[in-house]
Amino acid sequence: MLFEVWAPHARDRVTLELNGTGHPLDPDPLRDGWWTGTVPAADGDRYGFRLDDGPVRPDPRGRRLPDGPDGLSAVVDHAAYAWRHEPPRLLLRGAVLYELHVGTFTPEGTLDAAAARLGELAGLGITHVELMPLCPFPGVRGWGYDGVAPWAVHEPYGGPEALKRFTDTAHGLGMGVVLDVVHNHLGPSGNHLPVFGPYFTDSHHTPWGAAVNLDAAGSDEVRAYFLGSALAWLRDYRIDGLRLDAVHALADDRALTFLEELSAAVDELAGEQGRRHFLIAESDLADPRSTTPRGHGGLGLHAQWNDDFHHALHTALTGESQGYYADFARAPLAALAKTLTRVFFHDGTWSSFRGRHHGRPVDRERTPAHRFLGYAQTHDQIGNRALGDRLSASLSPGLLACAAALVLTGPSVPMLFMGEEWGARTPWQYFTDHTDPELADAVRRGRRREFTAHGWTENEVPDPQDPATRDRSVLDRTERERDPHRRLLAWHRELIALRRTLPDLTDPDLGAVKVAFDEDARWLVFRRGDVRVAVNLGAEPAAIPLGSNGRDRVLAAWLPTEAPARDGLLRLPPESAVVLSDG
Repeated sequence: MLFEVWAPHARDRVTLELNGTGHPLDPDPLRDGWWTGTVPAADGDRYGFRLDDGPVRPDPRGRRLPDGPDGLSAVVDHAAYAWRHEPPRLLLRGAVLYELHVGTFTPEGTLDAAAARLGELAGLGITHVELMPLCPFPGVRGWGYDGVAPWAVHEPYGGPEALKRFTDTAHGLGMGVVLDVVHNHLGPSGNHLPVFGPYFTDSHHTPWGAAVNLDAAGSDEVRAYFLGSALAWLRDYRIDGLRLDAVHALADDRALTFLEELSAAVDELAGEQGRRHFLIAESDLADPRSTTPRGHGGLGLHAQWNDDFHHALHTALTGESQGYYADFARAPLAALAKTLTRVFFHDGTWSSFRGRHHGRPVDRERTPAHRFLGYAQTHDQIGNRALGDRLSASLSPGLLACAAALVLTGPSVPMLFMGEEWGARTPWQYFTDHTDPELADAVRRGRRREFTAHGWTENEVPDPQDPATRDRSVLDRTERERDPHRRLLAWHRELIALRRTLPDLTDPDLGAVKVAFDEDARWLVFRRGDVRVAVNLGAEPAAIPLGSNGRDRVLAAWLPTEAPARDGLLRLPPESAVVLSDG
């Protein structure tokens, strides 16, 4: 078996330690900084690399870390897995995504336990399951954004074989799998990459620590490292797409950016495999160039999260106006209408939160609606609140139903956060399992300091290191058996079925979306082809002037609602939603 490692920081020698025996590696004459050697090895054999006289460290490209980030790597024979199902050929147009955290989706917190529940999601109508990060991190429980080994799978989740079983099960049910990957930083503990080479740079900084070296000396190999990792998920695990965390934090001053390289490589792999791979960016830049094709001067990513839609919907539902919600809260229904038709609220407008103008307009004539994801809740928007409270903690079932209608029938690709489909009441809180006591205490104190400054007491802010914080965040499926959760679940299933069967609801033409609203009466209605969707967020019945052609019929309604009468008025009960057809 060929063992190789990029280790330009080694002075004189690199030794492969395999099953307790040392094997000197040779410098590669064709690749600066690379060391190689061929040694017999089998699946599961433990190994690591010793640079000069230093300690043995795991392989930066190791596919498995059985004992965590500070332990040895293990050989993984990807060919040993017998795949049972071919990946489905699914498009983003028509997709419904479901964001899932393996560690809290089930009490067991494993990929196998999550796979056993995938039939529920297929029955709901979900087309793609989006897994939060799976790379290894110190400890057992955590969100996964402090991973340190971008080629491996967190062992407490089940390791590489469990991810293959999960993907295989999803494909057998006709669903795709999206994996959240983090290229903008690595976790602060268990990160051995700096020992091997210039993986990080002091030229840039991120909110989470040292910036990944994408543009300084040595960055060719660093970029190849992360490109290879991304392609490995798609190739070795048959993952269908990747969600790219916080691409705005990828500091990269090169003319050809890392994201363009990644986009081109993923498109090439998809062509080779006859698959439909895609990249979904998380970005707070409100910049449509992220998803503009490379041939038209963009980065060529296939879609991006749209936080502007979330913020507008959140303020319309809750009335919250703190922080970045302030601009949206001034006229929330107007903001919501803008994001339904023009995607970004901040499209060159003033942002009071940033103290400057922000964003860029979307070209609605050339940009299909499925370039953007719309959602009412995500791991960030729940977990980064002091108490990890979901919308269900403060909103009525009717308002939750309105949120579902706007997300699941709107022009963007809809995404749900796990449990949202039944209005789960369990919080989803920020939890960690740092094995470094100093880091653990720093995170605990930082979390409390952040939220006590906004009015909470220290005792109210959950301790991220307390195992009970994770346990509180595990979904309670017994909720689905009683109302209003049972009714909300049926409502989500009904709306997803409409999206699947009505072509108007997957029409990519953003310019064809028409919206009307009344800020004071708190109602909003939008049209997509022959379909009209109306929501009344107010506490009083609303009389909405829709007009009528005599062919109107109700396709779905949260509360009993009649089609518009002869006077053209839709009489919509308070805190309710309706889907109509006039075709």
